[in-house]
Amino acid sequence: MTSKKLQYASAPAMSAAPVARVFRALLPITLAVFTGFLSIGMQMPVLPLHLHDTLGMGTLVVGLVIGSQFVAALLSRSWAGNFADMRGTKRAVVAGFLFASSSGLAYLASLAFVDAPATSVWLLLLGRVLLAFGESLIATGALGWAIGLVGPQNAGKVMVWIGIAIFGAYALGAPVGVIVNARWGFTGVALAAVFTPLLAWAAVSRVRGVVPTATRRTPFYKVLSAVMLPGLGLALSSVGFGLVTAFIALLFAAKNWGNAALAFSAFGVAFIGARILFGHLPDKVGGARVALVSVAIEAVGQLFIWGADTASIAYLGAALTGFGYSLAFPGFGVEAVRRAPPQTRSLAMGAYVAFLDIALGITSPLAGALAEAQGGGSVYLAGALAVALSLVVALRLLATGASKGRPWVSTAE
Repeated sequence: MTSKKLQYASAPAMSAAPVARVFRALLPITLAVFTGFLSIGMQMPVLPLHLHDTLGMGTLVVGLVIGSQFVAALLSRSWAGNFADMRGTKRAVVAGFLFASSSGLAYLASLAFVDAPATSVWLLLLGRVLLAFGESLIATGALGWAIGLVGPQNAGKVMVWIGIAIFGAYALGAPVGVIVNARWGFTGVALAAVFTPLLAWAAVSRVRGVVPTATRRTPFYKVLSAVMLPGLGLALSSVGFGLVTAFIALLFAAKNWGNAALAFSAFGVAFIGARILFGHLPDKVGGARVALVSVAIEAVGQLFIWGADTASIAYLGAALTGFGYSLAFPGFGVEAVRRAPPQTRSLAMGAYVAFLDIALGITSPLAGALAEAQGGGSVYLAGALAVALSLVVALRLLATGASKGRPWVSTAE
C-alpha cells in the first residue's frame, strides 16, 4: 500500500474517535491560524481610519483599498489550492505566513510617504495584495491539511475550529490594534503585521504534513462547478461580515459613538460562542438546515445596525451578525465538501472560499459608494437584503439533495 493510500486509510478510524482526539489533532493548526490572522484583526479597525484620517481618503477609496485584499485573494485561490494539493498543505501554510509577513514591510514603507498620500495608498494596496496571497495560502492550506488529518467526515468540525481561530483572531486583534495604534501609531500595527505571522510559522513547524493528494494541476472551473450552489450561499451570507469589517468603524466615528473595536469584539465573541455551542450541528443534522437558520439570524443583525440610534443597539446588531454568520460558513461548507472529489480537496476548499472573496471584493467598493450617496447606515439595509437572499440558496440545497448524505471518500478507503 502506498503512503498516499495509508493516509486515506487512516481517515475512517478518526471518524470513530472521540471528539477530544479530533480536537487534539486540529489544535496546533488552529493555534497557528489564530496567530497568523491576529495581525489581520489588528488592522481591521485601524486601516480604514488611517486611510481616512491620516491620508485624507474618502469612503470610496477606503472601500477600494479594503476590498482589494479580497479581490486579490479570489484571483489567487486556484493557484493556492493547486499548490496545496500538489506540493503539500503544510508547505502552502508556511508560504502563506511568509507572504503575510511581507505585507507588513509594505505597510512600513507606506509610512515614508504620508506627505504624498497617493504613493502611500499604492504601497498600502501592495501590502493588501501580499496579505491576500498569504491569507489564501493559509486558509486553503489549513483547511485541506486539517481535513487530511481527521478525514472528510469531520469536515464540519474542521471548518468550525479553523473559523474559531480566524474570527477569534479578529475579535482579539481589533481592540489590540486600537491599543497599539493609540500608543505607537500605524507603525506599531505594521510591525505587528511583520512579526506575528513569523510566530505562527514557528507554532506549526513541528506538525506533520499529509501526503499531497494530486499529481497534476486541476482546472479551477471543474471544482468550481461542484461547489457553485453552496458557494453562492456563502457569498450572499458574507456580505454582512464584509460590511462590519469595512465600515463599522466609520459608522461609529460619524455618530460619535466611541470605541468601534467593541463592535468587532461583539461580532467575534458571538461568532465563537455559536461555534462552540452549536458547531457540531452541520455534521450531525446537515449543513443546509443549519445555514437556513443561521442566515435568518444574521439578516436580523444587519437590520439592527441599520436602525441603531445608540451604540448599544449597534453592538447587539454586530453580535447577531456574528452569531448568524458563524454557522453559515460551515453549514454551506459541509454541502460543498460533500459535492467535491477528495483528490482536489484543497482546491475545492479554495473554490468555496473564493465565493467569500467575490462577496467581499464587490461589497466594499459598492458599499463605499452607497455610503457616500446615502450615509453610512444605509449599507446595512442593503446587507440585510443580500443576506436574506442566501435563505433561498439554503432552501434550494435542501430541495436538491439529502443534506445528511455521505461525503465523498477516497477510493483507497
